[in-house]
Amino acid sequence: MSLYYEAVSFIAPSDTQESSLKSRIYNAKNLKSKPAQLFALVSEASKWSSILKEVVENSQLLLLERKLSPALGLLLVHDLLLARRGIAAPASHPLRLAVERHKARVLAELTKARLRKGFSSVDALRQHVDQGRQEADVPEQTHKECRKGNNPYPWPHPRWVRINTLKTSLAEQLATTFVGYRTVDRLEEIIEERQALGVQILHIDIHVPDLIALPRSADLSNFSAYKNGLLILQDKASCFPAFLLDPQLQDGYVVDACAAPGNKTTHLAALGQLSQRECGQQKIWACERDKARAAVLQKMVNIAGAENLVTVKVGQDFLRIDPDREPWCSAGALLLDPSCSGSGIIGRENTISIILPSKEASAAQTTESKKRKRKRTQDNISQTTNTSEEVPIPIPNDREALKTRLQALSTFQTKLLLHAFRFPRSRKVTYSTCSLYAEENELVVLAALASPIAKERGWKILLRDKQVDGMKGWAIRGDAAACSDDMEIAEACIRCNKGTKEGTQGFFVAAFVRDQDRSDADEDEWGGLSDSAGDSDG
Repeated sequence: MSLYYEAVSFIAPSDTQESSLKSRIYNAKNLKSKPAQLFALVSEASKWSSILKEVVENSQLLLLERKLSPALGLLLVHDLLLARRGIAAPASHPLRLAVERHKARVLAELTKARLRKGFSSVDALRQHVDQGRQEADVPEQTHKECRKGNNPYPWPHPRWVRINTLKTSLAEQLATTFVGYRTVDRLEEIIEERQALGVQILHIDIHVPDLIALPRSADLSNFSAYKNGLLILQDKASCFPAFLLDPQLQDGYVVDACAAPGNKTTHLAALGQLSQRECGQQKIWACERDKARAAVLQKMVNIAGAENLVTVKVGQDFLRIDPDREPWCSAGALLLDPSCSGSGIIGRENTISIILPSKEASAAQTTESKKRKRKRTQDNISQTTNTSEEVPIPIPNDREALKTRLQALSTFQTKLLLHAFRFPRSRKVTYSTCSLYAEENELVVLAALASPIAKERGWKILLRDKQVDGMKGWAIRGDAAACSDDMEIAEACIRCNKGTKEGTQGFFVAAFVRDQDRSDADEDEWGGLSDSAGDSDG
């Protein structure tokens, strides 16, 4: 029975937004259950939760068996009705007995739910759920009400896939891996999964080259192209920093300051002319001070086929680099994506979308049934099923603690950015976070621009009209109020909102460039790169 109690603990929101459900389960210590079994149970129950919520509430199971919590009841009913071997507990276990004695009742409610959705069998309903299409049955009015404010993040998140041009091309993947897929022009069709049953669709992004969107239910884990590194799962917003940096041959070496797990690093390698240099010449230095994360980074680089373009600097703390020493003094472009609050992250797997049943909803039905012994109307059913208790993304409640945390993060982030400004040959820098807070975004930009090192070395923000076309055309810009109403700076900053029709996580990125005269002056003072530069471990 420990399987279900342990599963309940993973239904609760994660304390660390960076970790996925899978990593939380597989990294958890002292589990009595097999991690794979736990992950399968929580994942499957979350997919079925909107249907099982109806079943549990309409059967009044939580009122009849008061020892059951909503989460535990939903998990047990899932296995009772849908698992091949039923509830994974001894036949005499009290909780198993508590649910199984109401099997006829809950099975009848599942049948009613299935028929209301128009499916002739449980297998047909299962196929429908497995394709992630439960929301297609929600009335359009419900979608509209959600987008009026009932749900803070009403638009589902698509699955973004970057075509790894180090190994393949978009045209090749469309002709092989995605042959038979229908290309749709509007991203909303992907987000809302408007395809007919049996029809597979994709959307080619209009901002970032070689990026496609698939419905969130798409599973690429068994695709050979994914296993062999031809396809990389990477959120659209996460592609902005490398694309905005726009590395070119004349930039010299590129530094990824906080590189793990490696999506941005390998994107750098694939962009522009970096991949066109002679094979074997080192072009990108990827710094990662944590050795365990550095191992993940190296694995990612190898899978992506970027090992000839990227050198992983294991254990290298970016802030401990002396920019004036070889080989670092040859770096011309730097990408900074430091630690942040993670407030913009949408957790497809960490804060799972699971809708729990409510004892109050069951009690309301009991009262209603006393008033009306006849069959409930469709309106009554609709009112019941709309009282969902969706587990929210955790938000700090202590304002003072949040303020203190953001101040500490902002100080560290600004320090990192100013350190990047000290590299003598650097021409451009991108700074990004997956945060929604201005303290980590616009305020860091303003502090950096006002710093003595920025003024001394001629650092300025890259204006919108100077950005690469895809980023220039991105509509969501910086917070003008946070930029002290400096519209030029606000327009130069790029923001992404989570849970919107743009299909991104919450994100922020800004690029900085140097006054060419100051950059040329520093380059004249630089003595050149020694033959041993690429061999230094920093």
